[in-house]
Amino acid sequence: MILRRITGWPTRVLTSPFEELENIRRQMDLLTEGLTRSVLRETTAGVFPLMNITEDKNNYYIRAELPGLRADDIDISVTGDSLSISGERNLPVEEEKAQYHRREMEQGKFSRIVNLPSQVDTGKAEANCADGILTVVLPKAAASKPKQITVKTS
Repeated sequence: MILRRITGWPTRVLTSPFEELENIRRQMDLLTEGLTRSVLRETTAGVFPLMNITEDKNNYYIRAELPGLRADDIDISVTGDSLSISGERNLPVEEEKAQYHRREMEQGKFSRIVNLPSQVDTGKAEANCADGILTVVLPKAAASKPKQITVKTS
């Protein structure tokens, strides 16, 4: 009875011996996805914040989307060649009997650590938050900046 309910057997006709293995794999994926989603939902806010990292000759620029967060809700730290952004995003409380039709916005503590390609001058780092976008400017360390070498002729 259970086998019939899960797989549709014996009413389903298999065209290949590997089709049933594929069906079992799909069922296991659904099972594990459901278990991990319920466990992780309360402890994480997903991959948040979304970031863009760019550079020019002198600086790295990190732009992160942090809608609804105030500047004092964000913790930023820089060490050597890594940047850490952490904080907590809280959403407005819905009424107790609210029925969700779609729930994509998550709340909770978040932390992102990004490794940069080279060392930065941590003493000159700057951060600004405007319109939900955090912009961090990290000057490259003098040792990691490219140096122009002139070629001498004899």
